[in-house]
Amino acid sequence: MKQPIFLTPLFQERIWGGTKLRTEFGYTIDSDLTGECWAVSAHPNGQSIVSEGPYEGKSLGELWKEHRELFGNMEGDVFPLLTKILDANNDLSIQVHPNDEYANKNENGELGKTECWYVIDCKEDAEIIYGHTAQTKEQFVQMIERGEWNQLLSRVKVKPGDFFYVPSGTIHALCSGVLILETQQSSDTTYRVYDYDRVDQKGNKRELHIQKSIDVTTIPHEDITVKSSVEQIPGAAITTFVEEQYFSVYKWEVKDSAAFYQDNPFLICSVLKGSAEIVTEEGSFTIEKGKHFILPAGLGEFEIKGKVELIVSHP
Repeated sequence: MKQPIFLTPLFQERIWGGTKLRTEFGYTIDSDLTGECWAVSAHPNGQSIVSEGPYEGKSLGELWKEHRELFGNMEGDVFPLLTKILDANNDLSIQVHPNDEYANKNENGELGKTECWYVIDCKEDAEIIYGHTAQTKEQFVQMIERGEWNQLLSRVKVKPGDFFYVPSGTIHALCSGVLILETQQSSDTTYRVYDYDRVDQKGNKRELHIQKSIDVTTIPHEDITVKSSVEQIPGAAITTFVEEQYFSVYKWEVKDSAAFYQDNPFLICSVLKGSAEIVTEEGSFTIEKGKHFILPAGLGEFEIKGKVELIVSHP
């Protein structure tokens, strides 16, 4: 198959969500508390469905199971990655994710969760929580028990275009006014350390996972900065953000027309700006802001014609 596999995203309400997925990306959403767009997902908690073409109506999980040739015959029981757009209208809970080994043992065989964030947009002086100040596990526990959150948590200012790599074990949270694209392992396991004593619409506080958080948090915090690099090719600029154990993530900025070659098991693509045509051996396919698709194995040479910005990833 030498054409993109277009996917229909699904949306998750969150206590901290907002309306940007509707206003910025034009998605048809009723709720004013939409926090997450699961754009490319084969996770049981929310599957993407193929929106057109020969596999229309199939879930991504079904494709992974029945047509592994589309993914370069990669091994593994589960599709390895999950792409989301997150609208943090309010602060997210302070959280941490387990690694593969801990999640497999304690979360019914679930994958761990290493992730990364590309800041699409944010308000002025927006922040994230990234890391903590505790030097020992004892100090970490003490500061949690005393509620010394301002002293414990490390805050980082962010601006549009910033990129953050968030390995499992990293204490983190998006703060209000940040819109990101997240590339992560296909996992839905999150341990909440602190949730600002918020209550939901029924007046209940959300569950915390203090002991599991203590178990999995990296202490002392390791500040992992990834150095991005930019390569200019005819008609486009390619920024490499990260090439790590679980995923590689890039930004493609096509100025008018550029030629590419797809020789990875597959590429996950999300359009953040503009519109264009993807031209392959099998025809021409329109892409525009808010579209998400997979370029399958064996696609080979293709061309993107138009002015468009995409985030692209692969395992």
